[in-house]
Amino acid sequence: MIQSATQYPVRTLLDANSRLAYVIPPYQREYSWQRAQWENLFQDLLEAEGQHFLGTIISLNNSADMMDPRLELVDGQQRLTTLSILLAACYSVLSDHRADLDEDQLFSVSNLGRQLVVPATKAPRLFLQTQGDNRADYLYMLHAAGLRVDATAPSYYGLRRIARCFAYFREAILELAVEPGTPETRATSPQEAAHRMMEAANEAIIVKIEVSTASDAFTLFESLNNRGLPLSPVDLIKNQFLSLSDARGAMTVSDAFALWDKMLRNLGDSYSVHERFLRHYYNAFSSELPEVPNASLATKKNLIRIYETLFKADLTDQITRLVSASAIFGRIACTRELTDPTPLDLAYQNLNRVQAAPSFVLMLWLQTHAKDKNLSEQDLTSVTGDLVNFFARRNVTGFPATYALPRLFMGIIKDAQKCDRAEILRIIATALRHNSSDDDTFRVRLEQDLYTENIDAARFVLTSLSEQRMTNENRRDLWERQSGRYIWTIEHILPQGESLPAAWIEMLGGEEAAARAQADYAHKLGNLTFSVYNSNLGNRGFLDKRDHQDVNGNYIGYRNGIPLNTDLANKEAWRPEDIQERTDHLVKRALARFPLPQD
Repeated sequence: MIQSATQYPVRTLLDANSRLAYVIPPYQREYSWQRAQWENLFQDLLEAEGQHFLGTIISLNNSADMMDPRLELVDGQQRLTTLSILLAACYSVLSDHRADLDEDQLFSVSNLGRQLVVPATKAPRLFLQTQGDNRADYLYMLHAAGLRVDATAPSYYGLRRIARCFAYFREAILELAVEPGTPETRATSPQEAAHRMMEAANEAIIVKIEVSTASDAFTLFESLNNRGLPLSPVDLIKNQFLSLSDARGAMTVSDAFALWDKMLRNLGDSYSVHERFLRHYYNAFSSELPEVPNASLATKKNLIRIYETLFKADLTDQITRLVSASAIFGRIACTRELTDPTPLDLAYQNLNRVQAAPSFVLMLWLQTHAKDKNLSEQDLTSVTGDLVNFFARRNVTGFPATYALPRLFMGIIKDAQKCDRAEILRIIATALRHNSSDDDTFRVRLEQDLYTENIDAARFVLTSLSEQRMTNENRRDLWERQSGRYIWTIEHILPQGESLPAAWIEMLGGEEAAARAQADYAHKLGNLTFSVYNSNLGNRGFLDKRDHQDVNGNYIGYRNGIPLNTDLANKEAWRPEDIQERTDHLVKRALARFPLPQD
């Protein structure tokens, strides 16, 4: 069944001196990772203390040609594809600065090229599946990075995920050289930043399991994906706490467990919230806590060591503080449904919807010290509103980089430690304004294909603009979920699919003009709206979408009454100029809705 199961650093899996290639079989899904996964991978590698573990890949070894060995990837293709795109981005940046590299660095660049393209065959080390233009996009991405592969630019290459992933990693690497960063992440030049990321990626560990038959591969795949959950860092920290409470006699194990359980109940059922709280608690109050050597910032990697040190210093005090802080954090993270939410609770709800979790550390510190700093609930609500605007801009533009956010908010806390209310509010407003994208950058990104760049950011902008004009008569909860999915889904007015109906082709002036309109305008902000009946509308013609009704005669198309559709209700056609006009209008409204904070 299993021929071998061995852990390797990535540099060995992609051995520059071998002819081994990895083939993603045609039955695998096309490349599907998005910005959230790219950011997580980049940040995990950046923060890694030693070799970062990237998980397992399963490969089928059925290669008959020993001179041209190939492994078929049954599981792990998304991870390996993303890693190779990151390495290609490193190669691209390093190649741009060849004149500044020394002899050893030039040798590293040459090796990196051979990791991505097999020297003997001039073929890619990783063969992607063909659907969705994945293989063509990947080959052209390697070519764009400066590697010697035969490739031509596929139509609409820049709109698809592989191109956007490559662009994201290149930009993230270059930002490492200009962001202030931390001693652990600071880079002094683009080539140093690229070399650092190359080394972090190459040193990361992957367990490669080889099997000899497809049946074995799928059996193993099912087994691995149905196994019990391993102990998490939060579980290990809990065990550490219970063990110390028993050993020291500070409290009974049952009392200790009751306190830990109370903390978790304050935080809700999500493990990610539990872990985030433990990180944010340390980052918010590190100046008030016992010193933890070499831990200026809590990360996933050092979390266990941090709490081992804190619990050993003063077990009772730490668990008491943790329980108290968890109640505040639970409110910020909206872990409970409230029957009568205050304006601050509603502001926190918006903060969660805009995916502003890095700022929870600041709100945790502010709300904990609100009384002694004379901060009112109205002050906290106002600050939360500024954070929502900051993150709306940040998620659209990608600035500041994800890895810079913890230091930004910890820096605000540090500067505010000994300040009074007025000075604290000024410090926050100034920091957010100086670290936010300006109006011109925000406008440009909003005008581009926001849906493909960041679908979550597109949803938040569209929802906020619609909610602005809701009244008690037309109010709808655009965030409502059913079975974990949004009831109101984003609808492309001009359909994004390939099989465009005849009504659309005729309206747009023929097949060629229609295809060009889709490529240039389908994902723009002005072509997006919300519908409960997305699947029913689908590829219908524009007038059919506009006037569509349910069996009871209620409008479920663009005359459904939500404010976002007001400008569509009386349109007779939907062409590129209409999309551009609506885009310009929504962009102008977004700039006003998410202003930069003022002193």
